[in-house]
Amino acid sequence: MTDGEKALGLAAVFPTADMGGGVRFVSAVLGLEPTFVDGERWAQFDLGGARLALASGAESSGAAQVMVKVADLAAAAGRLAAAGYDVAGPVTGPHEVRVSVAGPDGWSVVLYEPR
Repeated sequence: MTDGEKALGLAAVFPTADMGGGVRFVSAVLGLEPTFVDGERWAQFDLGGARLALASGAESSGAAQVMVKVADLAAAAGRLAAAGYDVAGPVTGPHEVRVSVAGPDGWSVVLYEPR
């Protein structure tokens, strides 16, 4: 495994049907404002090296997920596909390129590389 394939960061992502309500709730729980909001699509909170994000609409899978930041998405996706995992994508978003990888229990992990 190359350094470009290793995880650089990790975020828990929760779906929300009401971004404003979700942001207010997480702000109240954490006692801080989001570090980034992209309209009704995405919001994230950074605290002590950890990240919690809210996703809505096309950005949401409808289930809680883990996002893993990598430096070389193509290499990481290729390694996972070669190991027999189902890799879907890539999908290019406004801030990142990402793939989804299905795990053995039916849940998925999203790997992404910032644009």
